[in-house]
Amino acid sequence: MTEIVQFPELSLYDYSPYDERPKIVWPNGARLAFWVAPNIEFYELDPPINPHRQAWPHPYPPVPGYSIRDYGNRVGHQRQMALLDKYGVRGSISLSAALCEHHPEIIALCAERNWEFFSHGIYNTRYTYGLTEDQEREMIEDAMDTIERTVGQRPAGYLAPALSHSNHTIDLFAEAGGLYTCDLFHDDQPTWVNTRSDKPFVSIPYSLELNDTIAYVVQKREPRRYGESIRLAFDQLYAEGADSGTVMCIPTHNYQVSCPHRLRAFEEALEYITGHSDVWVTTGREIAEYTIAHGRQQLEGNAVVPSA
Repeated sequence: MTEIVQFPELSLYDYSPYDERPKIVWPNGARLAFWVAPNIEFYELDPPINPHRQAWPHPYPPVPGYSIRDYGNRVGHQRQMALLDKYGVRGSISLSAALCEHHPEIIALCAERNWEFFSHGIYNTRYTYGLTEDQEREMIEDAMDTIERTVGQRPAGYLAPALSHSNHTIDLFAEAGGLYTCDLFHDDQPTWVNTRSDKPFVSIPYSLELNDTIAYVVQKREPRRYGESIRLAFDQLYAEGADSGTVMCIPTHNYQVSCPHRLRAFEEALEYITGHSDVWVTTGREIAEYTIAHGRQQLEGNAVVPSA
């Protein structure tokens, strides 16, 4: 008889039924906090080998994968930036810190617009898998220091490079001064995260279902279907937000959503969402800071309401 090995549940957050939480009230009574998270990344053509995960599916040189990502930084970023400008959306950049050296012109354009920069590691071809705790701490702090030195503000948020994690990732980022993670996909409202330092730290909803790479590469959706999915998600979260504020995030990649045949579907979705007056168009940092400023609810451990 095969022995069943029992693993402990993820202990980073407490269970809280969706319909039994204290009410969340966003600024100006908005129903929904809306943010866009452009992933602006740097991929190495020939990264160090990681035995736990291969960076490229092609043998060296991995020209198809590398060049389409280079297209994103050369062409796609400009398209997406113009679109977000048009609809008054400040991007919250999931940033590969190496971009500060490789493409400082992109960093400058984003900084001019007061976009948020949060950490996505150093390279998106170097993973957390297999690192010791000290090595991972060094990587996290190196990325944060690089971004702070370049833009003058320490990152508040973290998305692990290529969604790679260890048991220590969130603890290490909190200890380095971070406020929020995008690496947990368990809720449609901010939730309090348990860390060993017990510093104020929250999870901000970052949707894999609305992530353009998941939609186009994994789920093989057509652009019009992707745009429809965004609008349907908004309609549901907006309706629920009448009772308690919700969060909606669209994570994008400048080599996916900004391709010429996909851009219109994304624009139509942005036009639809921003056409509602009771939507807080914001950034990940602002959602996290607002959540932390209004305190942790002691009853359930993860629902937030403004203080009186």
